[in-house]
Amino acid sequence: MVFNIGNQQGGVVNNVAGDQTVHGGLSGHLTADGQDVRGLVGDLRTAVDQAQLPPAVVPEVRAELDSLDTEVNRPEPDREVVAGRLTRITRVLTTAGALAAAGSRLVGPISALAGWLGALGQPIMHLLGG
Repeated sequence: MVFNIGNQQGGVVNNVAGDQTVHGGLSGHLTADGQDVRGLVGDLRTAVDQAQLPPAVVPEVRAELDSLDTEVNRPEPDREVVAGRLTRITRVLTTAGALAAAGSRLVGPISALAGWLGALGQPIMHLLGG
């Protein structure tokens, strides 16, 4: 059997020629272009602004968001830089308890950005518990 699928992009892509058994579920997020990524960063910023973060972590999270915003607004964002910024944001939010408190408002844009990052986003998904 031959597969001719063309260009695929994703954190995990499963192409099978027969049956596939999945335990624990599969999920994914697709972000089509840079405009969507910029929107996701804006969504994340809004969610962070609405979350009641401990005052000690606010400056660090906002600085990382500013740098993340700058990077995704470049014509060709460096996905490794984006991954580093998003990882730091996720770690700070996790440590501060904000992810548990805010739930999907923060997790949604973080996981969507991690999906855009493909394999570089997998460690972020692990931080989210996925």
